Amino acid sequence: MSYIPLVLAVLLLWCDILAALEDVTLQLKWTHQFQFAGYYMAEKKGFYRQQGLNVKIVAADPDNPDEQFKVLSGQAQFGVTHSGILQQRLRGKPLVALAAVFQSSPYCWMVRAESDIYVPKDFAGKKISHLGRVEGAELVVMLERAGIDVTQLPLYAGLEPIQDFIAGQFDALQVYISNEPFKLAQQGVATRQICPKHFGLNVYADILFTSEDVLNYRPDTVARFRRASLQGWRYAMSNPDEALAVTQAEYATGKSIEALANEADKLMPFIKAPGIALGAMSHARWLWIAQLYRLDLALFHEQKHQFIYTEPDQEETSWSWMLTLAVIVAVICVPMYIHLIFFRHRRFTLK
Repeated sequence: MSYIPLVLAVLLLWCDILAALEDVTLQLKWTHQFQFAGYYMAEKKGFYRQQGLNVKIVAADPDNPDEQFKVLSGQAQFGVTHSGILQQRLRGKPLVALAAVFQSSPYCWMVRAESDIYVPKDFAGKKISHLGRVEGAELVVMLERAGIDVTQLPLYAGLEPIQDFIAGQFDALQVYISNEPFKLAQQGVATRQICPKHFGLNVYADILFTSEDVLNYRPDTVARFRRASLQGWRYAMSNPDEALAVTQAEYATGKSIEALANEADKLMPFIKAPGIALGAMSHARWLWIAQLYRLDLALFHEQKHQFIYTEPDQEETSWSWMLTLAVIVAVICVPMYIHLIFFRHRRFTLK
């Protein structure tokens, strides 16, 4: 009886085990929707697996979407967050921005179609939903740059903002351009949006990030995850119908394809920017954001190289990953192969 096939099978099994994918978790900033389609496609098309990664994509709890805490606490290795990440970094949180998937912010003020609010200066004396100084801070900055004293604006404090907005109890609601306006349109309520992008405030949004600990101890993992994620986004942008189908079938199962298609249509202009590579960031743009948010510029210059990720040479990273895997496989598989040869030689000698 020949044991060679059995030994070879065991050898291959061990090699497969050693070549197992590395588990990482991506924490989203909100519930599943087209806003995260690039990550879905990176998983669906095998881009993560090609980089040696097994990625778990976790939706946020809408009642407590604290993606930064999840990454800093080690519950996830990667996350998607807003431009307020810079403020948090300067406050001492060891966060690292990897890529800006949205080159402009999709946060907007929504007003009813019959409203007399058309531009930021028209907000004088108007009642608004709330003042977000971290997420969506660009909405406040937009008003301040138009000469509005936001501290004097009356604030809505109810518990049913959508219904109270429809009822006319306040004038302007902070929204994500791809969500609430569509919901109201479905109810026959006409609205329009006043967005920072329309007034030159192109701050980064939906920023892929990690922690300093992950970057310091797993730099190769970070480079591979970032590369595969951006590949997924490029695929989603080039194949929107497929990305919509995958998002609706496997992730945002509670959303209609019409709602997701509207989301894709509204968000693509925020992702694609003429002459700018998908996900690109620059020190100059982050400096401008720091100035816009009135952050400590001296502290920004002190922190910028640790905060803004620079990908290592791709060829070098790829060889590093392949070499590490090859060494691990060789350490286990070569001795098994030698044992196989010795076993065959001994069996023939005994005969």
